[in-house]
Amino acid sequence: MNVNIMRAQMTQDEESGYVGIILFEVEGHKQPYEVTIQSDNGRNNWSYALNFGAQSGSEEEIQAVDEQLEEDDSFFEQFVVAAKAAMA
Repeated sequence: MNVNIMRAQMTQDEESGYVGIILFEVEGHKQPYEVTIQSDNGRNNWSYALNFGAQSGSEEEIQAVDEQLEEDDSFFEQFVVAAKAAMA
C-alpha cells in the first residue's frame, strides 16, 4: 500500500503523553485519511484512531487501511516516524 504523507504533527504533555495527527493519501483511494496516534511514553505502546481526512469515502477502502495498520508494523511505524520528525 503506497502512502503519501501530506501533513504530520506531534504534541507532548503530562496528561495525554504523546499525540500525533497524520494526514495522508493512499494510492488508488479517492479520499485522504487522518490517523491520530497516542502513547503515554512515546515508545512502542501506541494506540490509534483512523478517520477520513476531509469527507467520507468508501468503507471498503478505509477498512483496508485499518487492516494494514493492524497487521503491518512497518506500515504503522511510518506514521510514528513522521509525527516524531514533525515534533523535532
